[in-house]
Amino acid sequence: MINRKEFIRQVCLLSAGSLAAGPSIAGAFAKDHAIGLQLYTLRAEMAKDPVGTLKKVAALGFSEVENFGYNGKFFGMEPVEYRKTLNDLGLKAPSGHYLWGGASPTPPPGSIRANWKQSVEDAATIGQKYMVLAFLFPNERQSLDQYKKVTEDLNKAGEDCAKAGLQLAYHNHDFEFQALEGTLPFNILMSGTDSAAVKIELDLYWASKAGQPPVDLFRKYEKRVELWHVKDMDKTEKKFFTEVGNGVIDFNAIFKAHKQSGMKHFFVEQDQCPGNPLDSISQSIGYIKKNLLKLV
Repeated sequence: MINRKEFIRQVCLLSAGSLAAGPSIAGAFAKDHAIGLQLYTLRAEMAKDPVGTLKKVAALGFSEVENFGYNGKFFGMEPVEYRKTLNDLGLKAPSGHYLWGGASPTPPPGSIRANWKQSVEDAATIGQKYMVLAFLFPNERQSLDQYKKVTEDLNKAGEDCAKAGLQLAYHNHDFEFQALEGTLPFNILMSGTDSAAVKIELDLYWASKAGQPPVDLFRKYEKRVELWHVKDMDKTEKKFFTEVGNGVIDFNAIFKAHKQSGMKHFFVEQDQCPGNPLDSISQSIGYIKKNLLKLV
C-alpha cells in the first residue's frame, strides 16, 4: 500500500500528463469526428444506383449518412439488407427523414400518420438514433391550428421513439420563421413539444436565410439542437445554395458554439448543385476537414 505522500505525487504526475496530452487528444477527436451527408443531395444518384453511390460517399471521407424517402424500405432495400450494406462500406446512418402526413386522407407510407411504429422498428433495425420530421407541405401549414396538431403528433411520435431507444427531432426550413396569424410557427412547435421528446435538427442555411442567426437559436434552445444541416448560402441577391465555405454563413462562430447547441451529429446537404453533386460535396467535406473539425 502506498502512503498518502506517494499517492498525491502520483496523482500530480497523472494530472500533469493529462494536461500535456490535452491538445493532442483534442486534435485526435477533431480529426476523427464523423462527418455526415444527407443523402437527399444525391437523390438522383441514389435512385439509379444506391449501393454504388454509397461507395462513392464513403470514398470521399463521409462516415455517416442521413436517410430520406423511407417507405417501408430504404432505397429499395429491406432494413437488414440496408444495414449490412452500410456496415460493409464502413458507414452508419444515425438519422433519417420522415414526413407528417397529417393533411392527407391517405398519408404516405413511412410517415408519422401511417404505421409509425413500424417505421420506428425499422429505424432501430438499421441502427438509427434519430428520426426527423423533415418537411411540412404547404397544405399542412396553413394555420396555427395545423401547427398545433403537428405538435400533438410530434409528442406522441416522440414517445414511440423513446420506447425504442430513439430520439425524435424536427427539421426547419424558412417558413417556420415567417409570421402566421401574428406568431412564428417555430415558437409554436418548440413551446408545444416536450424538449426531451422532440429535439431540433437546425438547417443552418434556412435559419440564416430567414434572418435567424444559428448561434442565437443555440442560446434560446440550449442543448436541444442536437443535429445540424451544414450548407452555405451564396453571395448573390438570390441567396442560393452553395458549397460549404463558398458563401456568407459564419461557420467558425457556429462550430465554436457546438457545446451550447448540444450538437451530436451534423450532415452536409446541398439541395441543388451547379453541376455534379459529388463534386459539390467533395468541396464541402474538404473545407470542413481543413477549417471546421478543429473547432469541435
